[in-house]
Amino acid sequence: MDAGVGFVAYVGCGAHRIGFNRTRVVIMTFEQIKDMLAMVDAPADKLEMVMDLGAHMPPPPADAVCGDIVGCASHAEICSKGNHFYGRADSALVRGIVAIMTAMVDGRSPDEIKKMDLAGTFSALGLPLGAGRLNGVNSMIRFLQNL
Repeated sequence: MDAGVGFVAYVGCGAHRIGFNRTRVVIMTFEQIKDMLAMVDAPADKLEMVMDLGAHMPPPPADAVCGDIVGCASHAEICSKGNHFYGRADSALVRGIVAIMTAMVDGRSPDEIKKMDLAGTFSALGLPLGAGRLNGVNSMIRFLQNL
């Protein structure tokens, strides 16, 4: 993957809403994910889109280094190989959040990640998450900024 590239996902437009039609494969950067989420107003549709993002996140390479996200309601891991980031999680929604977080930092060095406003950038997406999920997001941010 190139620097700044998120992951492979199936993206397209549905008849009445933005959705996944599984007809073409594109590489999604964080900016593309942000733009896609901005096109959706309904909170339930945003969450469905996040879950779809996670469903199409590729698995980490076998030689990637993985670490557990402590403080997440479901089991989640963020993995790295060089400056490329991957992840996995038991929950569909958490898997989508991991996909977004890894796209935010993919291609960046640990020093660059430490300087990023990950919380502000994630918050700007306007995802309707409860307190438990926000705790998990904060745990992911701490993990990424302590690489």
